[in-house]
Amino acid sequence: MPTDRVGLSWRPQLAAGILTHLDRIDAVEVIADDYFEAPRPKADALKTLSAHVPVLLHGITQGLASTAPADPKRLANMARLVEKLKPESWSEHLAFVRGGGIEIGHLAAPPRNASTVDGCLANLETARRIVGIAPAMENIATLIDPPGSTMGESQWISKIGGPLLLDLHNLHANATNFGYDPVRFLDEIPCEQITTVHLAGGRFIGRILDDHLHDVPDPVYDLLAELAARVLQPLTVILERDGAYPAIEHLLAQLDRARAALAAGRRTRAA
Repeated sequence: MPTDRVGLSWRPQLAAGILTHLDRIDAVEVIADDYFEAPRPKADALKTLSAHVPVLLHGITQGLASTAPADPKRLANMARLVEKLKPESWSEHLAFVRGGGIEIGHLAAPPRNASTVDGCLANLETARRIVGIAPAMENIATLIDPPGSTMGESQWISKIGGPLLLDLHNLHANATNFGYDPVRFLDEIPCEQITTVHLAGGRFIGRILDDHLHDVPDPVYDLLAELAARVLQPLTVILERDGAYPAIEHLLAQLDRARAALAAGRRTRAA
Protein backbone atom coordinates (compact mmCIF):
# COMPACT_ATOMS: atom_id res chain seq x y z
CA MET A 1 0.00 0.00 0.00
CA PRO A 2 1.12 3.62 -0.52
CA THR A 3 2.84 5.32 2.40
CA ASP A 4 0.44 8.11 3.28
CA ARG A 5 1.45 10.92 5.64
CA VAL A 6 -0.56 13.12 7.98
CA GLY A 7 0.59 16.45 9.36
CA LEU A 8 -0.31 19.92 10.59
CA SER A 9 -0.19 23.48 9.36
CA TRP A 10 2.62 25.38 11.09
CA ARG A 11 1.40 28.26 13.23
CA PRO A 12 3.41 30.07 15.95
CA GLN A 13 0.67 29.24 18.47
CA LEU A 14 1.13 25.53 17.72
CA ALA A 15 4.93 25.51 17.51
CA ALA A 16 5.63 24.12 20.97
CA GLY A 17 3.06 21.36 20.57
CA ILE A 18 4.33 20.41 17.13
CA LEU A 19 7.98 20.32 18.16
CA THR A 20 7.27 18.12 21.17
CA HIS A 21 5.14 15.66 19.16
CA LEU A 22 7.11 15.17 15.96
CA ASP A 23 6.80 11.43 16.48
CA ARG A 24 3.08 11.81 15.65
CA ILE A 25 3.39 14.43 12.89
CA ASP A 26 4.67 13.32 9.49
CA ALA A 27 4.95 16.76 7.84
CA VAL A 28 4.21 20.43 8.38
CA GLU A 29 2.90 23.00 5.94
CA VAL A 30 4.19 26.56 6.23
CA ILE A 31 2.54 29.72 4.86
CA ALA A 32 5.27 30.84 2.47
CA ASP A 33 4.24 34.49 2.36
CA ASP A 34 5.01 34.87 6.08
CA TYR A 35 8.69 34.32 5.24
CA PHE A 36 9.16 36.37 2.06
CA GLU A 37 10.42 39.41 3.98
CA ALA A 38 11.35 37.59 7.19
CA PRO A 39 14.44 38.64 9.18
CA ARG A 40 17.28 36.19 8.96
CA PRO A 41 16.73 34.54 12.39
CA LYS A 42 13.13 33.72 11.47
CA ALA A 43 14.16 32.31 8.09
CA ASP A 44 16.98 30.31 9.68
CA ALA A 45 14.54 28.87 12.22
CA LEU A 46 12.39 27.61 9.35
CA LYS A 47 15.41 25.95 7.77
CA THR A 48 16.20 24.29 11.11
CA LEU A 49 12.61 23.03 11.27
CA SER A 50 13.00 21.47 7.82
CA ALA A 51 15.93 19.42 9.14
CA HIS A 52 13.60 17.70 11.60
CA VAL A 53 10.37 17.23 9.65
CA PRO A 54 9.37 17.40 5.96
CA VAL A 55 8.15 20.91 5.09
CA LEU A 56 5.70 21.94 2.39
CA LEU A 57 5.25 25.59 1.38
CA HIS A 58 1.78 27.02 0.85
CA GLY A 59 1.25 30.34 -0.92
CA ILE A 60 -1.74 32.63 -0.43
CA THR A 61 -1.10 35.81 -2.45
CA GLN A 62 0.03 34.80 -5.95
CA GLY A 63 -3.48 34.85 -7.47
CA LEU A 64 -2.55 32.51 -10.32
CA ALA A 65 -6.10 31.60 -11.40
CA SER A 66 -6.63 34.86 -13.22
CA THR A 67 -6.56 36.35 -16.68
CA ALA A 68 -4.13 38.94 -15.25
CA PRO A 69 -0.47 37.92 -15.60
CA ALA A 70 1.27 36.57 -12.51
CA ASP A 71 3.48 39.03 -10.64
CA PRO A 72 7.14 38.13 -11.32
CA LYS A 73 8.29 39.87 -8.10
CA ARG A 74 5.98 37.76 -5.94
CA LEU A 75 7.10 34.62 -7.73
CA ALA A 76 10.73 35.63 -7.27
CA ASN A 77 10.07 35.80 -3.52
CA MET A 78 8.74 32.25 -3.67
CA ALA A 79 11.72 31.14 -5.75
CA ARG A 80 14.19 32.52 -3.19
CA LEU A 81 12.37 30.76 -0.34
CA VAL A 82 12.24 27.49 -2.27
CA GLU A 83 15.95 27.75 -3.03
CA LYS A 84 16.79 28.43 0.62
CA LEU A 85 14.48 25.85 2.19
CA LYS A 86 14.34 23.19 -0.54
CA PRO A 87 10.85 22.05 0.49
CA GLU A 88 9.24 18.91 -0.86
CA SER A 89 6.71 21.00 -2.77
CA TRP A 90 4.86 24.30 -2.90
CA SER A 91 1.23 25.08 -3.55
CA GLU A 92 -1.15 27.90 -4.29
CA HIS A 93 -4.90 28.42 -4.74
CA LEU A 94 -7.16 28.31 -7.76
CA ALA A 95 -8.17 31.86 -6.98
CA PHE A 96 -7.53 35.49 -7.78
CA VAL A 97 -6.64 38.01 -5.07
CA ARG A 98 -6.32 41.27 -7.01
CA GLY A 99 -7.72 43.00 -10.05
CA GLY A 100 -7.00 46.31 -11.72
CA GLY A 101 -4.19 46.88 -9.22
CA ILE A 102 -6.54 46.55 -6.24
CA GLU A 103 -5.79 43.95 -3.55
CA ILE A 104 -9.09 42.46 -2.38
CA GLY A 105 -7.64 40.63 0.63
CA HIS A 106 -9.54 37.46 -0.13
CA LEU A 107 -9.18 34.24 -2.10
CA ALA A 108 -11.89 34.79 -4.71
CA ALA A 109 -13.20 32.20 -7.16
CA PRO A 110 -12.74 33.37 -10.76
CA PRO A 111 -15.37 32.83 -13.44
CA ARG A 112 -14.99 29.24 -14.57
CA ASN A 113 -14.60 29.69 -18.31
CA ALA A 114 -12.11 29.25 -21.13
CA SER A 115 -10.47 32.64 -20.50
CA THR A 116 -9.56 31.85 -16.90
CA VAL A 117 -8.34 28.39 -17.89
CA ASP A 118 -5.99 29.98 -20.42
CA GLY A 119 -4.92 32.66 -17.96
CA CYS A 120 -4.24 30.15 -15.21
CA LEU A 121 -2.25 27.87 -17.52
CA ALA A 122 -0.10 30.81 -18.63
CA ASN A 123 0.48 31.85 -15.01
CA LEU A 124 1.36 28.31 -14.00
CA GLU A 125 3.98 28.16 -16.73
CA THR A 126 5.40 31.48 -15.51
CA ALA A 127 5.45 30.13 -11.94
CA ARG A 128 7.20 26.94 -13.04
CA ARG A 129 9.80 28.90 -14.97
CA ILE A 130 10.59 31.37 -12.17
CA VAL A 131 10.33 29.07 -9.14
CA GLY A 132 11.77 26.01 -10.87
CA ILE A 133 8.94 23.63 -9.98
CA ALA A 134 5.23 23.84 -10.66
CA PRO A 135 2.87 24.40 -7.73
CA ALA A 136 0.10 22.06 -6.68
CA MET A 137 -3.12 24.03 -7.08
CA GLU A 138 -5.88 24.01 -4.46
CA ASN A 139 -9.64 24.15 -4.99
CA ILE A 140 -11.18 26.94 -2.91
CA ALA A 141 -14.43 27.38 -1.02
CA THR A 142 -16.79 30.08 -2.24
CA LEU A 143 -20.08 31.45 -0.94
CA ILE A 144 -21.24 32.49 -4.41
CA ASP A 145 -21.28 30.73 -7.75
CA PRO A 146 -18.82 32.85 -9.78
CA PRO A 147 -20.66 35.04 -12.32
CA GLY A 148 -19.62 34.54 -15.92
CA SER A 149 -18.98 30.82 -15.52
CA THR A 150 -19.61 28.44 -18.41
CA MET A 151 -18.22 25.32 -16.68
CA GLY A 152 -18.81 23.47 -13.46
CA GLU A 153 -15.99 23.43 -10.94
CA SER A 154 -14.91 19.85 -11.63
CA GLN A 155 -14.75 20.44 -15.40
CA TRP A 156 -12.81 23.68 -14.91
CA ILE A 157 -10.28 22.06 -12.56
CA SER A 158 -9.83 19.15 -14.96
CA LYS A 159 -8.94 21.50 -17.81
CA ILE A 160 -6.23 23.20 -15.75
CA GLY A 161 -4.54 19.92 -14.84
CA GLY A 162 -1.14 19.61 -13.17
CA PRO A 163 -0.52 18.69 -9.54
CA LEU A 164 -3.56 19.15 -7.32
CA LEU A 165 -4.01 19.98 -3.67
CA LEU A 166 -7.53 18.82 -2.84
CA ASP A 167 -9.10 20.64 0.09
CA LEU A 168 -11.83 18.28 1.25
CA HIS A 169 -13.54 20.78 3.53
CA ASN A 170 -13.73 23.23 0.63
CA LEU A 171 -15.27 20.44 -1.43
CA HIS A 172 -17.72 19.60 1.36
CA ALA A 173 -18.65 23.28 1.77
CA ASN A 174 -19.20 23.93 -1.95
CA ALA A 175 -21.13 20.70 -2.41
CA THR A 176 -23.42 21.57 0.50
CA ASN A 177 -23.83 25.22 -0.45
CA PHE A 178 -24.57 24.55 -4.13
CA GLY A 179 -26.34 21.19 -3.89
CA TYR A 180 -24.10 18.71 -5.66
CA ASP A 181 -22.69 15.30 -4.75
CA PRO A 182 -19.07 15.56 -3.49
CA VAL A 183 -18.40 11.88 -4.22
CA ARG A 184 -19.41 12.38 -7.84
CA PHE A 185 -17.04 15.39 -7.88
CA LEU A 186 -14.21 12.99 -7.01
CA ASP A 187 -15.22 10.85 -9.99
CA GLU A 188 -15.08 13.89 -12.29
CA ILE A 189 -11.63 15.30 -11.45
CA PRO A 190 -8.22 13.74 -12.23
CA CYS A 191 -7.65 12.19 -8.79
CA GLU A 192 -4.40 10.65 -10.03
CA GLN A 193 -2.93 14.18 -10.00
CA ILE A 194 -3.69 14.80 -6.31
CA THR A 195 -0.53 15.00 -4.21
CA THR A 196 -1.74 16.77 -1.09
CA VAL A 197 -5.00 17.00 0.86
CA HIS A 198 -6.25 19.67 3.24
CA LEU A 199 -8.64 19.01 6.11
CA ALA A 200 -10.30 21.80 8.07
CA GLY A 201 -13.53 22.83 9.72
CA GLY A 202 -16.03 25.64 9.41
CA ARG A 203 -19.41 26.84 10.62
CA PHE A 204 -22.91 27.23 9.27
CA ILE A 205 -24.07 30.80 8.57
CA GLY A 206 -26.93 29.88 6.26
CA ARG A 207 -24.19 28.34 4.16
CA ILE A 208 -21.01 26.60 5.30
CA LEU A 209 -18.21 29.08 5.89
CA ASP A 210 -14.70 27.61 5.64
CA ASP A 211 -13.10 29.46 8.56
CA HIS A 212 -10.45 26.98 9.81
CA LEU A 213 -11.59 27.67 13.38
CA HIS A 214 -13.42 24.43 14.05
CA ASP A 215 -12.83 20.68 14.12
CA VAL A 216 -12.97 18.62 10.94
CA PRO A 217 -16.59 17.43 10.48
CA ASP A 218 -17.52 13.79 9.91
CA PRO A 219 -18.35 14.16 6.17
CA VAL A 220 -14.80 15.36 5.46
CA TYR A 221 -13.29 12.22 6.99
CA ASP A 222 -15.72 10.20 4.86
CA LEU A 223 -14.49 12.01 1.75
CA LEU A 224 -10.89 11.28 2.74
CA ALA A 225 -11.71 7.56 2.86
CA GLU A 226 -13.46 7.84 -0.52
CA LEU A 227 -10.39 9.52 -2.01
CA ALA A 228 -7.97 6.97 -0.55
CA ALA A 229 -10.04 4.21 -2.12
CA ARG A 230 -9.66 5.80 -5.55
CA VAL A 231 -5.96 6.58 -5.89
CA LEU A 232 -2.73 4.62 -6.09
CA GLN A 233 -0.29 7.40 -5.20
CA PRO A 234 0.66 8.28 -1.60
CA LEU A 235 -1.13 11.28 -0.13
CA THR A 236 0.14 13.93 2.27
CA VAL A 237 -2.79 15.11 4.40
CA ILE A 238 -2.50 18.42 6.27
CA LEU A 239 -4.87 19.56 9.02
CA GLU A 240 -5.33 23.34 8.84
CA ARG A 241 -6.16 25.42 11.90
CA ASP A 242 -6.02 29.22 11.88
CA GLY A 243 -7.38 30.17 15.29
CA ALA A 244 -9.40 29.11 18.35
CA TYR A 245 -6.57 26.67 18.95
CA PRO A 246 -7.39 23.68 21.14
CA ALA A 247 -4.86 21.63 23.11
CA ILE A 248 -2.34 19.87 20.89
CA GLU A 249 -3.69 16.48 21.95
CA HIS A 250 -7.04 17.47 20.47
CA LEU A 251 -5.41 18.21 17.13
CA LEU A 252 -3.34 15.04 17.28
CA ALA A 253 -6.54 13.06 17.78
CA GLN A 254 -7.83 14.54 14.51
CA LEU A 255 -4.62 13.44 12.80
CA ASP A 256 -5.20 9.92 14.13
CA ARG A 257 -8.73 9.98 12.78
CA ALA A 258 -7.39 11.08 9.38
CA ARG A 259 -4.98 8.14 9.43
CA ALA A 260 -7.87 5.80 10.20
CA ALA A 261 -9.88 7.22 7.29
CA LEU A 262 -6.92 6.78 4.94
CA ALA A 263 -6.41 3.22 6.10
CA ALA A 264 -10.10 2.41 5.63
CA GLY A 265 -10.02 3.76 2.09
CA ARG A 266 -6.86 1.84 1.24
CA ARG A 267 -8.43 -1.38 2.56
CA THR A 268 -11.48 -0.78 0.38
CA ARG A 269 -9.29 -0.38 -2.69
CA ALA A 270 -7.27 -3.49 -1.84
CA ALA A 271 -10.46 -5.51 -1.40
